[in-house]
Order: sequence, then C-alpha cells, then structure tokens
Amino acid sequence: MAAMNTDNAKAQMRKGVLEYCILIILSQHDAYASDIINKLKESRMIVVEGTLYPLLTRQKNAGLLNYRWEESSQGPPRKYYSLTDQGRKFLNELDASWNELISSVSSLRQSVG
Repeated sequence: MAAMNTDNAKAQMRKGVLEYCILIILSQHDAYASDIINKLKESRMIVVEGTLYPLLTRQKNAGLLNYRWEESSQGPPRKYYSLTDQGRKFLNELDASWNELISSVSSLRQSVG
C-alpha cells in the first residue's frame, strides 16, 4: 500500500481555506495583491501570485470583491481590492462554517485521543 503524501494533503487543506483567508484580510482593510500575499506569508500560508490572481478574479466575478486603481509613489498604479456587502455576508457565513468545522474536528480528536 502506498503511503499518503502529507505535503499533498496539507496543500489541499491550505487551498480549501485560502479563499476564506483572502476575505478575512480584505475585511480588515482594502489591499493590493502583494499586500495580500505578504499577509498570508506572515501567517505561514504560502501562496504565489499565480495562485492568488485567479482566486481574486473568481471572487470579484462572484460579486464578493470590488477593485479600484490607485496611483503609487513607487511605480505603476496599484489595483486595490475591497469587500462588497455581499462579500461581507459571505464571510460571515464562512466564519460560522469555520467555527463549526473547528468544533467538529476538535470533538473528534478528543473522542479518539
């Protein structure tokens, strides 16, 4: 029997919560992509720009995000993302689901351990 690849399992878990993490960051303040990447890295959620941009586009197309262009003193204008009202509602629903999930997993760990 082949051993499970823990790196792959961890990557799948991380991918599942990445969109949630983006919404959490944007609920605190508007941000541009490299800002979001830095915040994720600070939290040890490793992500590359090639992964982030499709997620931001998907969330924007779903009506969760807006963006605006802002001049930058350090080069070209930056695209700042912000949560829409729909995005805030969606985040609240995800918060509830996340808390349920944490509770369920903790409960299972305790009953097994």
